[in-house]
Amino acid sequence: MTVPSFAHGDRLTRRDLEAITDERHRYELVDGTLLVSPSPRPLHQRVVARLLAALTPVCPEDCEVLPAPVDVVLDEFTVMIPDVVVGRRETFTERALVGVPVLAVEVVSPSSRYIDRHLKPARLAAAGCPFYWVIEPNEPTLSCFRLEGTEYVLDAEATGGETVHLEVPYRLDLSPADLVSSY
Repeated sequence: MTVPSFAHGDRLTRRDLEAITDERHRYELVDGTLLVSPSPRPLHQRVVARLLAALTPVCPEDCEVLPAPVDVVLDEFTVMIPDVVVGRRETFTERALVGVPVLAVEVVSPSSRYIDRHLKPARLAAAGCPFYWVIEPNEPTLSCFRLEGTEYVLDAEATGGETVHLEVPYRLDLSPADLVSSY
């Protein structure tokens, strides 16, 4: 379990990221900069589990829905780990999703708010990811964005017990309250 040391100012690559063997944290790479996140909390994982349960039955056969940690390799210097990713089956390798996902979802934690709200959507939009969702579990809120040109626009949003009625990327009704519910 080691995190290799790198010379100050060097841009890290996908190969550098693969050399990290410490599994106690989540390591991502954005434009050659290493991002380190702590393990997610139970509420965070509950939202991920509920979302997987909702997305899996409506996912088309040519795609697959997977929870983190799955590397999404956008380029040699950008490897992200969305909390939930939907990708075309042919883009998954034995190690990662290489290319642009169909949908990336982030469940916001206090330590990841800026990254999930600004940094990740900017890089995913630049790569051409058509759909990006953000879930704030403490409020709870679900914000569904779709790519329009080079930027994400809000397609649907719900808070608490409200329901989002989606047609794309899949026909689906989701309530933020249901995603955080312990049943």
